[in-house]
Amino acid sequence: MASDVPASLPNSSGPPRSRPNPTSEFSELAHRIQSSGLMHRRYTYYWAKLLAVPIAFGFAITVFVLVGDTWWQLLVAAGLAVLFTQTAFLGHDAAHRQIFRSGRWNDWTSLVIGDLFVGMSYGWWQHKHTRHHANPNKVDSDPDIELPVISFTPEQAAKRRNPVTEWAVAHQGAFFFPILLLEGVSLHASSVRRVFSREHIDRRWVEIFFLLVRLGGYLTLVFLVLSPGIAFAFLGVQLGLFGLYMGVAFAPNHKGMPLVPRDAKLDFLRRQVLMSRNVRGSRFLDVALGGLNYQIEHHLFPSMPRPHLRRAAPIIAAYCRERGVTYTQTGLFESYGIVLRYINRVGLGQSDPFACPLVAQRSSF
Repeated sequence: MASDVPASLPNSSGPPRSRPNPTSEFSELAHRIQSSGLMHRRYTYYWAKLLAVPIAFGFAITVFVLVGDTWWQLLVAAGLAVLFTQTAFLGHDAAHRQIFRSGRWNDWTSLVIGDLFVGMSYGWWQHKHTRHHANPNKVDSDPDIELPVISFTPEQAAKRRNPVTEWAVAHQGAFFFPILLLEGVSLHASSVRRVFSREHIDRRWVEIFFLLVRLGGYLTLVFLVLSPGIAFAFLGVQLGLFGLYMGVAFAPNHKGMPLVPRDAKLDFLRRQVLMSRNVRGSRFLDVALGGLNYQIEHHLFPSMPRPHLRRAAPIIAAYCRERGVTYTQTGLFESYGIVLRYINRVGLGQSDPFACPLVAQRSSF
């Protein structure tokens, strides 16, 4: 169970076996989870977090103003990067209907947290993240493996390979974490681009207003309090660390896990489990990664409240063992090593070493 490389499903040697009913398999797991009470709301937990957000932001702004025009502001910038990321995790929970029973309450919570406090468009993120949850690691379907600067399939690497970039593509793993320093700017830019585009987005004018207040007000405050040199350094540190923190929280979840061919059809249980990776660790890691270290549980039950994921993990791991479904779990730094080795292998032009085991054996059922 606790392997760092996805193992194949049991081979097809031996006597013929009947094909399991994939719908009933997930239904049985869902019944176990429901019976355990792990889908119940955690209102006290989430209300405490929701009330803490404006208090924390008020405190951060007060510290920022009091510190004034000094280079000590770089420490404040690092603190803000952590605050923005932790707040984004809370918005992620609301977007997955983890906080309230009412979809409308969850939507507005996500809008306020995402757009007004973090500066990320909820509508843009929802569209992108919904596609990812529907088809994790599926070629041409999952937007999280279609990045402009990193290749996750040999086909992507071949398209970007030319005499100028050949070395960079072959060693793209070395650039993965440095590139994440630009992710903060990319998230804000993608959000603004989406709300001003012609693509459909619910509550467009609300998002435009919130983003203008958040991004415009933030920049105005920074340049009012700080001199230009310190202000640009402050923004560089804050945006860089925000992007890095977001990246290292999301990178271990699926990168380097099996890729699903564009024409493959998998049942829900295997589609979510085989393409996801958990990161083992303490409760401190649970907080630091916003519960994303329980990626398998989150993908199977997206609306499960974050504090219940740790309790659900052993139930789901045991169920996967019963069904012969590989449940992958690694340490945090192990997961980064897997990601970097995988990206480099793709950059060198090798075929995907993490081909989906279920796809490879579909014909044996």
